[in-house]
Amino acid sequence: MREARQDMVARQLAARGIKDEAVLRAMGKVPREAFVPPKLRSFAYANQPLPIGSGQTISQPWIVARMIEAAGIGPGSRVLEIGAGSGYAAAVMAQMGGRVLAIERDATLADAARDRLRELGYEVELRCADGSGGAPESAPFDAIIVSAAGPRLPDPLRRQLAPGGRLIMPVGSQWAQRLLRLTAPHPGDPDAESEDLGGVRFVPLLGAEGWDFP
Repeated sequence: MREARQDMVARQLAARGIKDEAVLRAMGKVPREAFVPPKLRSFAYANQPLPIGSGQTISQPWIVARMIEAAGIGPGSRVLEIGAGSGYAAAVMAQMGGRVLAIERDATLADAARDRLRELGYEVELRCADGSGGAPESAPFDAIIVSAAGPRLPDPLRRQLAPGGRLIMPVGSQWAQRLLRLTAPHPGDPDAESEDLGGVRFVPLLGAEGWDFP
């Protein structure tokens, strides 16, 4: 699988515009095959989302790289991931030296991801909870990555960013969204800055700050 992983980094990430060397190195080391169901491991390095159970998916490698690159994560960065799924993105960010708190609302996925990350040696705090409102007791964060789509950028997440911190989240309808990056203002700056990073399609964010269907 190592050769397939390096080919993914070269062909699907670097060749498609991912420039952050730390992201490329981390994704060249983290074994994505360990984060997908055994019957799908032959597809682990295809540039496509894959089902992981409970109606959830692991995002395609390029979008994982794009979100992490946009978040500007470095060694020691305090990172919150909402929608941890199988734990792959959290592992990549931990590999980069991030101090990662990951939240997953589905107990089956959360338990499996926690065990997997521990077995692979990644230091990630993983909680099972409604993460749509973030983790105010652990804030502030240098980066918040939301791996599910909501109707808006939740105000509680904005308030949990450190000055200059970045919130990366898909926002739009349940069927099509735009990937947004909101950068929190530094002291003295008037407003947060929001950027549109392009069209995406994610599973819906559920919970108090997401969609209100069960």
